[in-house]
Amino acid sequence: MLSIVECIPNFSEGRRTEVLDQIVEAIKSVPGAVLLDRESDANHNRSVVTFVAPPERVVDAALAAAKAAAELINLDKHTGEHPRMGATDVIPFVPISGVTMDECVALARACGERMWSELGIPVYLYEKAATKPERENLAAVRKGQFEGIRAEISTNESRRPDFGDARVHPTAGITAIGARPPLIAYNVNLGTADVDIANKIARAVRFQSGGLRYVKALGFELKDRGIVQVSMNMVNYEGTPLFRAFEMIKREAERYGVAVVGSEIVGLVPQHALNAVADFYLQLEKFSEDQILEHRLAGAMEEAEA
Repeated sequence: MLSIVECIPNFSEGRRTEVLDQIVEAIKSVPGAVLLDRESDANHNRSVVTFVAPPERVVDAALAAAKAAAELINLDKHTGEHPRMGATDVIPFVPISGVTMDECVALARACGERMWSELGIPVYLYEKAATKPERENLAAVRKGQFEGIRAEISTNESRRPDFGDARVHPTAGITAIGARPPLIAYNVNLGTADVDIANKIARAVRFQSGGLRYVKALGFELKDRGIVQVSMNMVNYEGTPLFRAFEMIKREAERYGVAVVGSEIVGLVPQHALNAVADFYLQLEKFSEDQILEHRLAGAMEEAEA
């Protein structure tokens, strides 16, 4: 079995295509790193890149991207809807095959150490790599964003980084690096320009406020489209499937006389998550994933090659 790690770095740039081009080229320049996806959002001013690599090369590729981002992105000049604290805002490592979560934790910590020693960018460890329980949640780590962390990091012991001095990089900020299972970035768009409605629905749906387990949510304004969005991270799509979050948002929106006008998946999504959506809405009886043509074909080809 091939050993494969997925890495999904998020960058605080979603408007300048040429910047993301250079970051992506830095990743592709590392032998063994394979780009799977890139997606940018101008309103959020943020990009999500997905690549895979063997464990021995994945940190090299992540650092190559972070180096390019540090040279090209200045957080002092950055504005956007999405919270951010670093030019390379977050680097999660996800075990895909032949790799354990503990090994991804070790990769995250190695990446954090090198991020500081080679690039001078301090690092918080989060999720499974966190050194403190209060740093498992990315939202808690990023609280205050770049400006707030910059003001507190040297005087507030709780804001001290896991790697690096108690100061942010002057233009590249600070980066969160962690290890986690696969998640789905899923957004639901609402037919209103009232961001307060999106915020109220986000509070209703997210687990931290008493909503759905395994859901993190924020409300955003999409100014160029004249609508708002409930933006979610589905951190366990089997525990809380996509359709359950969608249906809850739809019902909450109806309370305000607002319609759902669309939804989107940012980055990649496991096939199993979409199968569950089809099963729910089509009310399929005795449905099995073995009935999916591509699934059966892949299995047959593996048997033929064995």
